[in-house]
Amino acid sequence: MLEKLRIIFTIPELRRKVLLTLFLLAIYRIGWQIPLPMIDQAQVADFAKNMSGDLAKFLAKVSVFSGSQLSQATIFGLGIMPYISASIILQLMGTVYPPLEELKKEGEAGRKKINEYTRYLTVVLCLIQSAGYLWYVIMRHQGIADGSTNMTHIAFENADGNLTFMWQMTAIMIMTCGSVFLMWLGEQIDEYGIGNGISLLIMAGIVAMMPGALMNLLANASVELTGFSSGKIGLEKIIMLVMMFVGVVVGVVFITLGQRRIPTQSAKHVRGRRVYGGTRQYMPLRVNQAGVMPIIFAQSLLMIPPFLFGYFGSSGETQFAQIMQSIGRVLGSPQSMVYNLVYIGMIYFFCYFWTAITFNPKEISDNMKDNGTFIPGYRPGRRTEDYLEAVIERITYVGAGFLALIAVVPTIIAELLGVDYMVASFYGGTGLLIAVSVAFDLVQKIDSHLVMRNYKGLLE
Repeated sequence: MLEKLRIIFTIPELRRKVLLTLFLLAIYRIGWQIPLPMIDQAQVADFAKNMSGDLAKFLAKVSVFSGSQLSQATIFGLGIMPYISASIILQLMGTVYPPLEELKKEGEAGRKKINEYTRYLTVVLCLIQSAGYLWYVIMRHQGIADGSTNMTHIAFENADGNLTFMWQMTAIMIMTCGSVFLMWLGEQIDEYGIGNGISLLIMAGIVAMMPGALMNLLANASVELTGFSSGKIGLEKIIMLVMMFVGVVVGVVFITLGQRRIPTQSAKHVRGRRVYGGTRQYMPLRVNQAGVMPIIFAQSLLMIPPFLFGYFGSSGETQFAQIMQSIGRVLGSPQSMVYNLVYIGMIYFFCYFWTAITFNPKEISDNMKDNGTFIPGYRPGRRTEDYLEAVIERITYVGAGFLALIAVVPTIIAELLGVDYMVASFYGGTGLLIAVSVAFDLVQKIDSHLVMRNYKGLLE
């Protein structure tokens, strides 16, 4: 392995890509620690400690999927979630809005135009989300957390104890610029570095939080057998978490490498005295075509209802407000059955949606027909298209089921073993799934550079 790592840094182009990627990730981690200058960070820390259970778990899930730290008011507090949300919105609109659908068919030029629209929409979402985060979470709940009605502990305040309007707008613009800068970092990694920039930023945030979650687990654990029913973390619970860790890693690698190989046959043709073609090959279809994007998309959309219903429920003590608060608590609590059912349903939806975008059976069938290739037992054209569509539907169902199982594992582990939800999400569920999948994709891209230069890959 050390020899393979040495080879990576002996190839100038690959070395430049790897070092640039590490440098940009280091910039992200530095900015992740820089607080907003006009917010009292000590009071924000107290607010994070005194949050209610559901709100704390909700913000923890947001932090995992956005590569941010919402329990602290930093310049990168929003992470890259606005960019992900903008991408989701335009991907969905591309299937129902004809002008965007036409742009998708224009190839590279259309893709660049859609990316431009995505950036504009990202700025709009940054302004909205940063304002909501600052005014609803920090300004409103901080006063409740310390038992006061004014914000006397926040600097840059007016006579009422609140931030002045100009300082509020300054904080909003700083957080907006931070998220836009992260979007630019991700694009630079895509173009000049190695790997998917947005996914690497998310993975960097997850990996950085894992040691803290592990230390928190070990600080509350003991080496004695306490039983699964007790509230203490004993040796048997630690062994169970280790087994879950290994199981998720093995499962992710298995599903990532899992393929349905469809045999293909090329037609024979004669050129002069030689016969070409007639070889048998196979078409590899990945079991999990969508990767980790369905979980990220589903979690991104599930973050919106709790804030909306919580906002409408904060208007007073009327019956309507109480109903809104109840709905917000149900949709924002990872322990509720409704939340998990909606979560699983959205994962299945986005699995099929993302697969439909990236895999076009008609286009593949037409290409096979033009190249003189066919699937034994199926005529080129419509029959081949129907067969490919049926196969991809079946294997997508299996891949979506695996993602749904991984998505609910943290909730099951947290409830059965009584461990902190952050620990369960990092070492037995979605956080680990994203980290392993992105790392595996990064290794495969490095392998492609090594194999192209006649070196053995990292996985060989």
